[in-house]
Amino acid sequence: MTRTGKAFTWVGGIVLLIIAALVVFVLTFDWNRLKPTINDKVSAELHRPFTIRGDLGVDWSRDDKDIGGWRAWVPWPRIHAEDVVLGNPKNIPGDSMVQLQRVEASISPLALLGKQLLIPRIWLKQPNASLQRLANGENNWTFNLAGDPNQPPSAWSVNIHDIVFDRGQIAFKDATLKADFRAEIDPLGKPLPFSEVTGKKDAGTTIPQDYIFGWKVKGKYNGEPLSGSGKIGGMLSLQNAEVPFPLQADVRSGSTRVVVAGTLSDPMNLGGLDLRLKFSGDSLGNLYALTGVLLPNTPPYSTDGHLTARLHEKGGAVFQYQKFDGKIGDSDIHGDLKYVAGKPRPTLSGEVLSKQLRFADLAPLIGADSNTQKAGRGEKSRQPAGKVLPVEKFDTKSWKVMNADVKFTAKRIEHGSSLPLSDLYTHLQLDNGVIVMDPLRFGVAGGNLNSTVRLDGSKNPMQGRADLHARKFQLKQLLPDVGSMKRSLGQLNGDAKLTGSGNSVADLLATSSGDLRMVINNGVISRSLMEILGLNVGNYLVAQLFGDDVVGINCAAADVGIRDGVAAPRLFVFDTENAIINISGNTNFATERLDLSIDPESKGMRVLTLRSPLYVKGTFAHPDAGVKAGPLIARGAAAVALGVVLTPAAALLALVSPSEGGEENQCGKILQQMKQKK
Repeated sequence: MTRTGKAFTWVGGIVLLIIAALVVFVLTFDWNRLKPTINDKVSAELHRPFTIRGDLGVDWSRDDKDIGGWRAWVPWPRIHAEDVVLGNPKNIPGDSMVQLQRVEASISPLALLGKQLLIPRIWLKQPNASLQRLANGENNWTFNLAGDPNQPPSAWSVNIHDIVFDRGQIAFKDATLKADFRAEIDPLGKPLPFSEVTGKKDAGTTIPQDYIFGWKVKGKYNGEPLSGSGKIGGMLSLQNAEVPFPLQADVRSGSTRVVVAGTLSDPMNLGGLDLRLKFSGDSLGNLYALTGVLLPNTPPYSTDGHLTARLHEKGGAVFQYQKFDGKIGDSDIHGDLKYVAGKPRPTLSGEVLSKQLRFADLAPLIGADSNTQKAGRGEKSRQPAGKVLPVEKFDTKSWKVMNADVKFTAKRIEHGSSLPLSDLYTHLQLDNGVIVMDPLRFGVAGGNLNSTVRLDGSKNPMQGRADLHARKFQLKQLLPDVGSMKRSLGQLNGDAKLTGSGNSVADLLATSSGDLRMVINNGVISRSLMEILGLNVGNYLVAQLFGDDVVGINCAAADVGIRDGVAAPRLFVFDTENAIINISGNTNFATERLDLSIDPESKGMRVLTLRSPLYVKGTFAHPDAGVKAGPLIARGAAAVALGVVLTPAAALLALVSPSEGGEENQCGKILQQMKQKK
């Protein structure tokens, strides 16, 4: 052998000896000697205690199920660590955030040559996590790493293909959400295809992964009992932003139930959602605590629709609830809504349609839920005894948390015969605590009620303004079940403008100021009509004025001024077949008291037996009527009253329109005569 050959032989032998020594060292080295160094290094980097309390070791094995191909012939190291504990930062109470009975990970030795830590799979045995957030917002799942920001990024990369575990537990406590619950996660045993859970073959162009794990949760959320269960995909699908991550859940919080099934896109970055969403509960208002979306208080509801979300839009996350169907109370709802989590406030917009709306289901929305509607749902009534006007408070404090631009249409309104509404349309806008409904339009008795309502909840007390216009209410349709009304060919027309302040309907009316004008022509009045309406005082008055007869009304005209909650008529007259009736006095909305005087004057040969004025006094809940003691009515007193109403008569003429069939409106004649008198 030449000198050169001997040199190569020695070098080769030395290399083989070094490799053999390294193999022997690796196979026989006690890796537990590295635990103090590893524990100290990880603790310093994470700014919280980290400890491997059990055995730390490395096994070498070939496993073609995990690796596959030619690499299965190369032994791969499998690192294991037992009894691993990651603690909490100093500001969070409790000893640990994560506990693992055992963790194993296989590592590709060849990938290390390219400065890549390739981990095909990590096995976790009985992982147990405890997540906490304090009232000041501090939490234990946010990590402040100790790395130097001025240092260039590491040339090494980490690639984890899959994470598997047997059974895991997650405890979650959040003081800001008033949440305290525990979730358990278990493998399903075998993968469950996405289509078997959702009924959909795909979620777009890419078939989602199968469901791998099932989970259950129990505890409290926002102070209410929380329970639920569901399924999620495997950890492998979390790594691929192109593969939708499957999720399914059925959760109850208090009286609210939420059921979802669908996918999460780009799961590691929470890219977006594509879910079938069903939710139900006692009131839509309860969803604010659960979702942050401000909705009105309602009767019990349920909906089913398609929820999509783009969570990283420039102007804020965008959620769209499309083609949903459902019910609120006994009313159906359908539509599309969009929620943008923008600044300074999120915005809810869209259109909602009800093909058949039960009017009673609107009561909580308009602050009229103090009486029978609330009691009918098993809730305690807040309406004081003896009060008629609704005292239920509007929750104006919540109006500033969100903006809204929603259009609502009710094609048909279900109601009793005492409320002849046919349809509804409104465009509601909420901006920085101010609600505007323009228009708020009802179809009423063959006519329509057009109004604009503005409620400024940014002020305390709330400021309210309403502008209402009633046109062509057909009298015979106002009370279709009353036989005597069928002979009525006339109409009701009216205008009202009111402003007030207060946080309930009762408070708004108690402070209101404005004007009310109304004209009725070609109507009828009788004792039986008053009985049907439930107006005992009206029944008494009609009996005193007309006896048991059905009396035709040529024209009824009212021009009422309202100041600081007190309504006093400038003009309030009934021109009937038998008499002219003049009403004076006032109505106090703050005290809910009446003080009215009814002065009749007979017409022609039909002389009224009553020659003294009538009165109506008392409260709205318990009115009292009678005959005034004192002198008889001066003949012509009512007629004199009509002669001094120049301005009211002129204002009311604008409300006169032709009667049904084109007949001349009796109010036109009478008001013209009144206008000409001085």
